[in-house]
Amino acid sequence: MTATEPARSGTAAAGTAKIVVVGVAAGGLAGIFGVGGGILMVPTLVLVLSMGQRLAHGTSLAAIAPIAIAGVAGYALDGKVDWAAALFLVVGSAVVGAPLGTRLLAVLPQRALALVFALVLLATAARMVLGDGDPAGRADLTAGTAVALVLVGVLSGTTAGLLGVGGGVIMVPAMVVLLGVPGAVAKGSSLAVIIPTAIVGTASNIRRGNADLRVAAIVGVSGVVSSFAASQVAVGLDERLSNRLFAALLVVVGGRMLWDNRRPRPEPAMLGSSPPP
Repeated sequence: MTATEPARSGTAAAGTAKIVVVGVAAGGLAGIFGVGGGILMVPTLVLVLSMGQRLAHGTSLAAIAPIAIAGVAGYALDGKVDWAAALFLVVGSAVVGAPLGTRLLAVLPQRALALVFALVLLATAARMVLGDGDPAGRADLTAGTAVALVLVGVLSGTTAGLLGVGGGVIMVPAMVVLLGVPGAVAKGSSLAVIIPTAIVGTASNIRRGNADLRVAAIVGVSGVVSSFAASQVAVGLDERLSNRLFAALLVVVGGRMLWDNRRPRPEPAMLGSSPPP
């Protein structure tokens, strides 16, 4: 064994520990807010692990599926999933939006991706502050409502594929503000939609070499327990407080991304990652 091998081993262990922490935090975020956790994973992968912006988006999306499965299980146990609304959202999100977003990910400039991501977060924060759900729930589904849900799904799926998030940053505010869905139900339904959306988007990213599956697996598995535990907390959380906390988080993350990308810079490559084929 050479003198450099223990140092390399220690560096690898420290890197893995950071990835695990990212997964646990992203899982908690997903469970309590009904998002995939990408709003935390993407900037952390870029800023802490020095991963390139495009690779971070694809890796984040790949890690989201197991986290979302654990979270939706927690909401479903409490009856906080609107399966009918989720079905229409899936049609738009997984069938149309996610494949479209991953195609755009492969061709758009990476600094532009970071700026768009940040602006989406800030816009979402504003929407969450402006509206709360109706405790009585949404009205019966009509043809118009179904079409609206499909369109929201297309938008959220495109956002998921393009920005590496689950799409919950679009779906939760849309369900709460536009359809009057109670916050906990909107979050549970959002996580249900995120699962197929993440799977479809990740399959497309893998073909394009836009995902580090090792990092994604560690992040995803690390977030399973925290996602389920946080979902159990969320079902009893005051809706207005939950929305305000969500908005504050988005402002912090979005503001940080805007600040870090205020000037063009070369994209760093993550140590130990393989280049796209």
